[in-house]
Amino acid sequence: MIEARGASRIYYRGSAEIRALDDVSFQVHDGEVVAIQGPSGSGKTTLLSLLGTLDRPTSGTILIDGEDVWNLSDRRRSFLRARSIGFVFQCYNLIPELTAWKNVALPLRYGGVRRAERKKRAMAALEAVGLTDRARHLPSQLSGGEEQRVAIARSTVIQPRLLLADEPTGNLDTETGDRIIRHILSLRDDERMLVLVTHDPSVANRCPRQLTMHDGKLFESSPAEAE
Repeated sequence: MIEARGASRIYYRGSAEIRALDDVSFQVHDGEVVAIQGPSGSGKTTLLSLLGTLDRPTSGTILIDGEDVWNLSDRRRSFLRARSIGFVFQCYNLIPELTAWKNVALPLRYGGVRRAERKKRAMAALEAVGLTDRARHLPSQLSGGEEQRVAIARSTVIQPRLLLADEPTGNLDTETGDRIIRHILSLRDDERMLVLVTHDPSVANRCPRQLTMHDGKLFESSPAEAE
């Protein structure tokens, strides 16, 4: 289980206080698929960054299996990300100089996996997203949809327990976006948690549990219904 307890994230712009996340508490259990929807600037990406241990809450805690991740050493937290957390970013974040399979294999390299095994697992991950024939292409030689599928293969190659997807269809046409969502949802199993951020209700409606963010606050229903 991953849990946020009273998590807030405050930024400062000059003397102005920006409360990007405001006292958020919720849990995601093994096997759950959760969609978090809301307008731009509502705090969705900030929440994902906290859940993925990429950023630290200003107050409150983020726990995995009951343990506060910010009580861990930097090394243990990095190990946790490398072995248990997969990220799918809207902007792909592929390394331009690396081929598709080498981009996918990168998390395995950080995890100390030997080169031959890295390539084998990277190719299997690319096969799962239908891109075996593009394995030796650079990102500049791929379409937007293909780049996103490479990013998904990279996020799943470590077989993460927690998969975080930030607007994975935001830059894609409808047909390609539908294919990406179907693939992400197909990764669901009893031991994996999927948290999907989207501004698109049609994407959120495909997830069994739906949350809404508004002005840094998280609601199990829409803000209007919560009132």
